[in-house]
Formats: sequence, C-alpha cells, structure tokens
Amino acid sequence: MKALRIHAGPAARRHIEQHGLRPQDIGVIPGAAGGPKGLILGPLDRFLFGDWLARSSQPVHLVGGSIGAWRMATACLTDPVAAFHRLEHDYIHQHYELLPGQKRPTADFVSERFGESLQAFYGGRIGEVLNHPRYRLHIVTSRGRHVLAREHGLRTPLGYAGAFFTNAVRRKAMGAWLERVVFSSGGAALPFATQDYRTRRIALTEANFMPALQASCSIPFVLRAVHDIPGAPPGAYWDGGITDYHLHLDYREAAGQGGAGLVLYPHFQQAVVPGWLDKALKWRHGATPFLDTTLVLAPDPAWVATLPNRKLPDRTDFTRYGNDLAARVKAWNAAAAAAQQLADEFGEWVERGDLGRVGPV
Repeated sequence: MKALRIHAGPAARRHIEQHGLRPQDIGVIPGAAGGPKGLILGPLDRFLFGDWLARSSQPVHLVGGSIGAWRMATACLTDPVAAFHRLEHDYIHQHYELLPGQKRPTADFVSERFGESLQAFYGGRIGEVLNHPRYRLHIVTSRGRHVLAREHGLRTPLGYAGAFFTNAVRRKAMGAWLERVVFSSGGAALPFATQDYRTRRIALTEANFMPALQASCSIPFVLRAVHDIPGAPPGAYWDGGITDYHLHLDYREAAGQGGAGLVLYPHFQQAVVPGWLDKALKWRHGATPFLDTTLVLAPDPAWVATLPNRKLPDRTDFTRYGNDLAARVKAWNAAAAAAQQLADEFGEWVERGDLGRVGPV
C-alpha cells in the first residue's frame, strides 16, 4: 500500500512537468497547526532538512503555527536530524497527569509545563534559529483585539463566540476580534501577501522567541494566552492556528523571494483549511489560487486507517489514554515509525518524477 499522496497546484504541476522537483526550486515550507497529527511528519522533516534541501543553497522561508512553528524552529537548529528526533521523543512523552476525578489538567498547569519544555529544548540555542544562514523563520500567532485583548474568565469565551459567528459570515471580518501577528527572523519580509486578513509583522529576537513560540502553541482554554510579548503590540496572544489553521496563504508572488518559486508543504491531509474556526465550514476546505505554486505531501487516508486506532495521533488521545502514558507512547511511537514510509516514497518520487502520482491540490 502506498502511504504518500502528492497534490500540486497548477503552476507547481507545470514546473514539475518541465523540470521535475529539485531542492533549489523550493522557496517556502509551511508547517500547519494540528497538535499530535504533526508527529507523522517527523521522518519527512528529517529527510527534507537533513538531506534533500542540503543539496541546494537558496534562502527558504519556514512558516509555522502551533506544532508547525515548533517543527519549523527545530529545522533551524544545528544538526536538524538529531533535533527532530528529540522533538519527536519529547512530544510523544509529554504527560500531564490527571488528579482523581479530573477530566483534564488546568490551563495554568499545561502552560507552565509547556514553557519548561520549550526552555529545555531551545535554551541556549535561540541564536542558532535566528542566525541560520539559509532559513528565515516566521512564527504565526493570533492576537486578541477589543474584548479579547486580555484573557478573562467571562470575556474570553464571549469574544471567541463573537469571532466564531463573525467568521462564519466572512473570514476577513474575524479580524475585528483576532489579528494575525507573525514574528519573523533575520529581517525577512513575509513570504505571502496579506490582503486576505488583518496582519502584523514583528521582528523575531532573542527577547521574544520563547513567548512568541509558546503563544503560537497556546490553544484557547487548554493553555493560557501569552500577554505582552516583547517588541510586539500589548495584548493576549494565542495559537497561530486560530487565524491560520493550515496556513492557506497567498504564496503566489512572495514565494519567489530568493529566486525559488515553489511552496513544498508536508501536511497531514490534502485539504488546507484556512482557520481553526473553519474546520466545520466545508465550503472553505477547497483549493484556491493562493495554492497555485504549492505542492502538498499528505498521507493516503487508506494508509492512515492502518495506524493505531485507525487514525492519526491527535489531542483526543490524551483523554483516550488518560494517565496510561505507556499505552499512548506505544501508539504514537508506532504511528511515527510507520511514517518513515512517507519519507521513503517522497525520496523515490523526486528521483523518478512520476507525474502519474501527482493529483490536484
């Protein structure tokens, strides 16, 4: 059974027809929000950043939200293969023990533990990320506005309810409640256009790296918002996946920065859903011209059904397994190990360039 499906936008397909896919063709790599689903991308990440992209020299923009931001920041570390192995291990073994009668840990507890994990992972190494000779990191966060400007027991649920209903009418209008704030390294311009949604760009520095990364992973009501990030406008910052769940961004013109024009997107599904609040709005799950230059690498749903519990790892597994850490670790390790097939198939495909395996985005 084939594990990997390859989906190309029309411009990306034309390029592959003429040239195949070469590492020097890549200008942007996005990393989606999605929590534990990102575990199946570990082998692909190790191949891309530890081998394939190393055969080229052009600048590459790495855009990430939530777990995708953690992955893209990891790609900027010295020896990315070892760093991705550690990320996989640390993510799989994270554990928030439940007290008797407790259904889930408190947001304060999860935020504290997660912050400790980031410090242990990146402490003393932020300079490697910010000063990478080729990679420009862009961490996506969601900043609350007006009633969401500060986290509050009553105002925050009301604010997110307002954002939900506003978004259902028009995605761009949700900018009245939440704006996209991107922290970018190395003075890099954003590798996508921003007319689609209210956006700010902030310089990523030693002072704001940790809070920006934690904010990008701070799921509302699961973790606490991060307030008043240094160098950025004051306010509450949450998970970048709220505004940009799968980073369905307008890469068409900006992807060419540095002379490389394609967006290579290792993803855990074919659909590139715009925002977290769009998950139930199926009419927003289709491709748009924003993705014309994009190549999506995604697992075949039939292959996913062979994994433990017949699905990708996800946040429901924390409830499914509760305090049985060993059982969850076993299931997630099995899924991550099986995902080596995705990397192997991609490596074979780029050597052969079989267009018959390429479907539409």
